[in-house]
Amino acid sequence: MATTLDTEQLRQFDKAHYLHPFTDLRKYSQQGGRIISRAEHVYIYDSDGHRMLDGMSGLWCCNLGYSQASIKDAIYAQLQEMPYYNNFFRCANEAAVVLARALVEITPAQFNHVFFTNSGSEANDTNLRLVQRYYNLLGQPGKNLIISRRNAYHGSTIAAASLGGMSAMHDQTHGLDYIHHINQPYWFEEGADEEPQAYGIRVARELEEKIDELGEARVAAFIAEPVQGAGGVIIPPASYWPEIKRICQERDILLIMDEVICGFGRTGRWFGCETYDVEPDLITFAKAVTNGYLPLGGVMVGDKVADVLLSHEGEFAHGLTYSGHPAACAAGIATLNVLREQKIVEATANTLAPYFQERMQTLRDHRIVGEVRSLGMLGAVELVRDKHSRERLAPDSQGAVYCRNQANSAGLMVRQTGDAMITAPPLICDREEIDSLVSMLARALDQTAEHYGIK
Repeated sequence: MATTLDTEQLRQFDKAHYLHPFTDLRKYSQQGGRIISRAEHVYIYDSDGHRMLDGMSGLWCCNLGYSQASIKDAIYAQLQEMPYYNNFFRCANEAAVVLARALVEITPAQFNHVFFTNSGSEANDTNLRLVQRYYNLLGQPGKNLIISRRNAYHGSTIAAASLGGMSAMHDQTHGLDYIHHINQPYWFEEGADEEPQAYGIRVARELEEKIDELGEARVAAFIAEPVQGAGGVIIPPASYWPEIKRICQERDILLIMDEVICGFGRTGRWFGCETYDVEPDLITFAKAVTNGYLPLGGVMVGDKVADVLLSHEGEFAHGLTYSGHPAACAAGIATLNVLREQKIVEATANTLAPYFQERMQTLRDHRIVGEVRSLGMLGAVELVRDKHSRERLAPDSQGAVYCRNQANSAGLMVRQTGDAMITAPPLICDREEIDSLVSMLARALDQTAEHYGIK
């Protein structure tokens, strides 16, 4: 967008008028932040012309970077032909129908239907509606409890935030009383005194225990991310998902996999459930489905659920004005075309992800690194003062905040969650860009160690 405003005017307007998400609003209104003015390939540029390597793919969504002309062209062409019409009143649009078919082609075999939303938050709200509708139609209206995990992130609406397990969000809302939580599979923070595989099985079995506590006749579903992204790239021990799979197969509950971050190649497969050989009944998707270029989310509805919905009369009383928005769906079609035609998912699994993981592991021996986790193109570095005791650098995760700020100042956009530095670079990075990411992160670690006097 061309503007006659200079950077200082933009910053003043920003501080004066714009309420930012997940932000200390009082502090931001005083201090402000950077204005991102343009982007290309895997780089973003602020209004002062400073370039940053985007180690977070936007917000886990620009898997193909910022210069995909075919996606932009598809959006423009759709806007010229039909910029909008709704999908209510027995109507559909061509882009939504074509994208629905394309999503069926790339998801596991049990998925043949999709419900479109505008975000992952709305998709997880939709999951709650679908689950309740499913059991109502089966004559089990009392089967309506949902189990989730602590420190999970499933969105920011009241329902999605209730599904999530982040205390900061729950402190600001009372949440929904039919959602219950079990522990996360965060071995480094919560299970370090146990052997990882034994820990994974023990934490997975908390699902079984919670089902027994609440009553199987009342529990409707379990929702989880394959890897907890916003929670800190929590990669569960290898024993965890097989045990969860066993429990879900033996118990009469639905499994919802939230693939908003892990979907579309991030883990080295199209979806994280395939990486872990899990067979969910519902898949939440968003973000990378349009490469972040336009908002779009949705739910892939497995045949077990869809068959019940389709075999009973009566309205599914749920919908959104922009469900299946034609321009957003055109972006989704073009994004999937790039992923398939350029074999991005295969190249990630076979070439880029192994190199990324190899380079990330070079940080393992750094004096303030307690653990390096990586899977596909997801990575996390846990910061500690002492490797043996795992004592953290500073209270309230301030050590990781300091490290993040050093990395950002040096030209690397990475994120801090708790005491971990996390990164999810685009799937189109080359080796030199991965080298640059790791080198800048290593320098930030050096500066942080020096700041806290760790020799």
